[in-house]
Amino acid sequence: MAMLEIKDLEVYYGVIQAIKGISFEVNEGEVIALIGANGAGKTTILHTISGLIAPKRGSVSFEGKEITKTPAHKIVEAGIAQVPEGRRVFASLSVLQNLRLGAYTRKNKQEIEQTLQMVYSRFPRLEERKNQPAGTLSGGEQQMLAMGRALMSEPRILLMDEPSMGLSPIFANEIFDIIQKVSEAGTTVLLVEQNAKKALSIADRGYVLETGRIVLEGKASELMNDESVKKAYLGE
Repeated sequence: MAMLEIKDLEVYYGVIQAIKGISFEVNEGEVIALIGANGAGKTTILHTISGLIAPKRGSVSFEGKEITKTPAHKIVEAGIAQVPEGRRVFASLSVLQNLRLGAYTRKNKQEIEQTLQMVYSRFPRLEERKNQPAGTLSGGEQQMLAMGRALMSEPRILLMDEPSMGLSPIFANEIFDIIQKVSEAGTTVLLVEQNAKKALSIADRGYVLETGRIVLEGKASELMNDESVKKAYLGE
């Protein structure tokens, strides 16, 4: 059984159909890359999984249980956390306050502290800057904070929306290294990313999205060698 299963999903914005009957799955322990041009529907899919958008048709199931109509905060409690596009940190709050907000669905203070130490060990810069307002961090550090905040909920699966957007190549590489380490530590990852080459280099499998439809799927290594993917997304 797949950890996350999307079946015949259709999503509309008013009369415009953004997602056109797509189906795909994510197995436990995998890193899955969703690639496609701007406007292909990648973010819409993540928002639908997270409960931020209601689909017109189709279903989202997590660990065998349908969550299509589940409120967003209950989906976080179930084990799904999203790192949003543009990072969306709370600029006026400190780094530590942002991280603590990530654990708002949890009750055990001792376990929350343990998770906080794990996040600091993964992102030492966040501990160094824990008392700074989040808005004073660089773009790369804010991305680390957005990831750390999501990890504070102890997710079983992490949804990542354009983690390298607006970052320098050095910071982008660092973020992808961290995503790999998060995966190796046991968290499943669904990754939406404009940088298709980078995304496929750390993914197990991938899906190519065009105007709300999946047009290609396969092992990440196969997609990287596919001529149509090379031409459209890898700049080759």
